[in-house]
Amino acid sequence: MSRHRTVLLAAPRSFCAGVERAIDTVEYLLAAPDRHEPVYVRKQIVHNAHVVNDLAGRGAVFVEELDEVPHGATVVFSAHGVSPQVRRQAAERGLRVVDATCPLVTKVHTEAKRFAARGDMIVLVGHAGHEEVEGTFGEAPESTVIIDSPDHVAALQIPDGAPIAYLTQTTLSVEETERTVRALHERFPQLRGPSSADICYASTNRQHAVEAIAGRSDLVLVVGSTNSSNSQRMVEVAERHGIPAYLIEDAAAIDPDWLTAATVIGLSAGASAPQRLVEGVIDALRSMGPVTVREHRTAVEDIAFAAPTPVGRRS
Repeated sequence: MSRHRTVLLAAPRSFCAGVERAIDTVEYLLAAPDRHEPVYVRKQIVHNAHVVNDLAGRGAVFVEELDEVPHGATVVFSAHGVSPQVRRQAAERGLRVVDATCPLVTKVHTEAKRFAARGDMIVLVGHAGHEEVEGTFGEAPESTVIIDSPDHVAALQIPDGAPIAYLTQTTLSVEETERTVRALHERFPQLRGPSSADICYASTNRQHAVEAIAGRSDLVLVVGSTNSSNSQRMVEVAERHGIPAYLIEDAAAIDPDWLTAATVIGLSAGASAPQRLVEGVIDALRSMGPVTVREHRTAVEDIAFAAPTPVGRRS
């Protein structure tokens, strides 16, 4: 007889308000009855292959850079935000911009401009090369340095007593970031920070939810794409508890060998992964034997963001 398994379903999981807003923006433009031109999207609207492929199948055209967008066309900026340089390029090309940047990312951009205007050196805690970090860095490139761990604090070359502030990427590990900020405070007592935490509520909630189920699970599965920072951080949370954890794109990525000795499986999904993929994982587990699903909720999310201007003004 097949082993009976329990799935501990972490909550909150899957889409956050910023992701829903970005996806809804593209869907709105695609469905516009008066649309006579393609809807271009710079980069992935959110970091999930299923979402991007679905929107592409419905007519969205994803590009890496704006020089791939015809002059005067409509382009959507992704949830991760863009630098002022990208905005200038859009203006030069006469593009109609619809900005789907998450409002919580916009908050970090605003802080970067404020800190730079008062003469601070800015330490941006984040992953170099990530689209969100590139956009924030672009607000004040001459006065911003990027670090991603406490280990990099000692190597910072900032004059003693110089004005210094820090910002963080919104999708980082809460625990790791706290260690990095503590190290910054220890080395630079004059350090100033943002008015409120930059790591977004969704990343924080999903990490705490995984933490709550990890110790009760034999393994943890996190649904999300490999380029999703917040999904990667959720896997790390489980691993810090000594629990095997795997980031999977969807149910097809499950290796049956992972489940051989597993009776309790923790399951969650990153903020850019659709709930339907979680349901697909549960269906796949049921195909291997009887399953009881128990949801464990650690927070209630009731945040919603207003939609961006449906069709932005021509730059």
